[in-house]
Amino acid sequence: MSDFSNALSVTASGLKAQATRLQHVSENIANADTPGYRRKTVSFETVAGQAGDPSVETGPVKLDRRELPDIFDPAHPLADGNGYYKGSNVDLLVEIADAREAQRSYDANLKMFEQVRQMSSGLMDLLRR
Repeated sequence: MSDFSNALSVTASGLKAQATRLQHVSENIANADTPGYRRKTVSFETVAGQAGDPSVETGPVKLDRRELPDIFDPAHPLADGNGYYKGSNVDLLVEIADAREAQRSYDANLKMFEQVRQMSSGLMDLLRR
């Protein structure tokens, strides 16, 4: 039974990591028009679990260091003397692609979780006979 619990813990860590990734993607999309906002990225790290089984955790949140675009709008309250202000470096196309990738990974982990649960339930039914 420990193999089942190990598999469940690995898939659960994958679900949690992808949920965190989706959270940061949604924050980026929500702040795409916020002046001076830098895109947040998160990386994944493999760590040894309690029983030595691998699990996935999110690394530290990093800010995208790409240059912020200059936007010309003299009427904007943040505009300098030349009429420019710093926009955000969020690319909505990249964020949508990241969201789709994270969602598919989340779904794959969820299916794996369900498969392990069904196998465990089937084993318990066999042991009861």
